Amino acid sequence: MNIVILAAGMGKRMRSALPKVLHPLAGRPLLAHVIETARTLSPARLVVVVGHGADKVREAVGAPDVQFAIQDKQLGTGHAVQQALPLLDPSVPTLVLYGDVPLTRASTLKRLLDAAGPERYGVLTLTVDDPSGYGRIVRDAGGAVRKIVEQKDASEEERRIAEINTGIVVSPTRTLDAWLASLKNDNAQGEFYLTDVVERAIEAGVEVVTAQPDAEWETLGVNSKVQLAELERVHQRNVAHALLEAGVTLADPARIDVRGTLECGADVSIDVNCVFEGRVTLADNVSIGPNCVIRDASIGAGTRVDAYTHIEGGTTGAKVVLGPYARLRPGAVLGDEAHVGNFVEVKNAVMGHGAKANHLSYIGDSDIGARVNVGAGTITCNYDGANKHRTIVEDDVFIGSDTQLVAPVRVGRGVTIAAGTTVWKDVGEGELVLNEKRQVSKTGYVRPTKKKS
Repeated sequence: MNIVILAAGMGKRMRSALPKVLHPLAGRPLLAHVIETARTLSPARLVVVVGHGADKVREAVGAPDVQFAIQDKQLGTGHAVQQALPLLDPSVPTLVLYGDVPLTRASTLKRLLDAAGPERYGVLTLTVDDPSGYGRIVRDAGGAVRKIVEQKDASEEERRIAEINTGIVVSPTRTLDAWLASLKNDNAQGEFYLTDVVERAIEAGVEVVTAQPDAEWETLGVNSKVQLAELERVHQRNVAHALLEAGVTLADPARIDVRGTLECGADVSIDVNCVFEGRVTLADNVSIGPNCVIRDASIGAGTRVDAYTHIEGGTTGAKVVLGPYARLRPGAVLGDEAHVGNFVEVKNAVMGHGAKANHLSYIGDSDIGARVNVGAGTITCNYDGANKHRTIVEDDVFIGSDTQLVAPVRVGRGVTIAAGTTVWKDVGEGELVLNEKRQVSKTGYVRPTKKKS
């Protein structure tokens, strides 16, 4: 089939300069969710109709398999689909989706496509308790669809109908051009409604069929920040439910945000207020403490991530201990049983098996060997103002507190570095390195006192 996604609207009620379809849900534009679902159906042509903020939309979701049609003036949904027609394959049906309806499942769309087949006109409908604001599905005495009438154009009797139009339709493409060309805008909105194509199909003797989704939230669109927030909660609830079903322990399913993909092994536990972004993998027996932010990371089996730890682009081995208040930046790789403690930052650095940096340190552009102890307040001085340089610390080195390692520098295996040392020259294996200094003590010293005003 062809798939057309309507994404030309301004979204005035969003009160934002950002095009409505680019507002984020779970960290990605609304439109990106719709395109992802569309791709799972393997369409022959995938066309996005853009208008308001067209350049921004193209930049955000442009891809080799996505074509764009322009709707310069927003004259209604029927007019929007008309702009896409030259890009479609007339030999297969066309499915119409909406860039601000992000949560429709592929299984629902397949159900509609199966019902319509290649020759029927299909409409995704929904039966609701309160149909206010939606177009109503008007059927004859035999249950056949006769037309769709918009709320503003409906009679009192029609407004009592509980079955509504979701806007998602599938149509034979070969006849769609003529049906769209015959639409009139003599309605309350002064627009060319795609919904009016139903009557054209019936007049042409084409059977109109319907299908319904499994859940109402699949058809909910976004017209305001309130609705966007509501859909965010729906999405996150669905993600949490799937994690629970997969055996993940969530301290509170209402307090987790997944803005990408989260893959979990067995016996994973996640405390409250954690955010996962991009692609995150948690292996077996990983525990994540409260208020952590983890982005594009792979966490090894048995690792414990304590509260308020931030990880971006990091990788850990097994049985690592992180945090609380630790930070891994891109390129951080921790070996098995490594420890990175409170207020320690690791960037573009490797820490070997059992290496420890437990307090108040910065390790950047470094290779830290196995069983190295990094004392509190240690920093790698890796930037000379223009270029980054690398620090090499071999296995079994003991680094005392308040040490500065000035790169490029290599510290040999088994070296001991005394507290308060600045290391700017390479150190050979097994040596003790310290900066010579003399401690002076004076008797009779009197502290100054604050003068009274």
